Amino acid sequence: MKALVLYSGGLDSMLAMKLLTQQGIEVIALHINIGFGVKEDHFDTLKRRAEIAGATLEVIDVRDEYLQKVLFSPKYGYGKQFNPCIDCHGFMFSVAKSLLPRYGASFIATGEVVGQRPMSQNKDALRLVKKIADDLDEDLILRPMSALVMEETKPEREGWVDRSRLLGFNGRGRNAQLSLAKELGWEDYPTPAGGCLLTDVQFSIRMRDFTKYDSFAKEDIEVLKNGRHFRLPEGAKLVIGRNEKENDIIDSLNNPKFNLLHVNEDMSAPSSLLSKNASCADEEEACRIILTFTKALPDQSYALRIGERVIQSSPYETKEDAKKYLI
Repeated sequence: MKALVLYSGGLDSMLAMKLLTQQGIEVIALHINIGFGVKEDHFDTLKRRAEIAGATLEVIDVRDEYLQKVLFSPKYGYGKQFNPCIDCHGFMFSVAKSLLPRYGASFIATGEVVGQRPMSQNKDALRLVKKIADDLDEDLILRPMSALVMEETKPEREGWVDRSRLLGFNGRGRNAQLSLAKELGWEDYPTPAGGCLLTDVQFSIRMRDFTKYDSFAKEDIEVLKNGRHFRLPEGAKLVIGRNEKENDIIDSLNNPKFNLLHVNEDMSAPSSLLSKNASCADEEEACRIILTFTKALPDQSYALRIGERVIQSSPYETKEDAKKYLI
């Protein structure tokens, strides 16, 4: 018997997989990459943690489809931030359902716990997700962590899974999950603070700002994940790296909407992106802001290059002055 388990990389999905592998079920840990799951795509970490639970990792990239079908037109709306959780979960189940034949799997499972998220994981929401997922009338979605407080599913009725060995977790507390992880001797699992960036307040603000001024494509996701973000007076976006790691990521991006700004190497300037359609005024403002995050002196002038244009500029007196355009 084989199952596809929707695998976020979190502890709940790890435990759900373990409950199945303990019963001799072969588990494919299906990580559906919508682009917003984590700030960095730690696929090596995902693989290692899936193996701890006895599963094999498979990653499916659905970023284009997710942007086209879900993110900007959710039938059931958004949560508190830019998160269309119910539509997103239904979409993921639809993807998993379509992949059952490819992997020779018989059913789908998830680490969801009833009541853990009041809006998207109450019983009504979980039933609604099932309906969205191409009307999964085959009753193939199993939630091992909360099975005992839910209706039996086909995998249980058919004896593919022993229901008595599943759990009845319910509510927002996580002590039961942490205790179970301790019983299993697990130490390598993420803290509960992680999760989808679309539920993050600051990231959602960036999303709303970006879509106000421009169309959105999957290449833009990595831009939003990194750096300080500024919206300049005439509408251009400026992104400035905050540390060496972000600088390296920004340098590696190949996004047709942005120019990489170049500063003299001896300035130790952060890597920066500026909208290609920036006005001359916004280009000059961007240079001033970038210099403010270097050791440049306010009473001196410095040369910066944007594409073919070289601009002479001086920094603000303080970083607080430069942050007036910070998103």
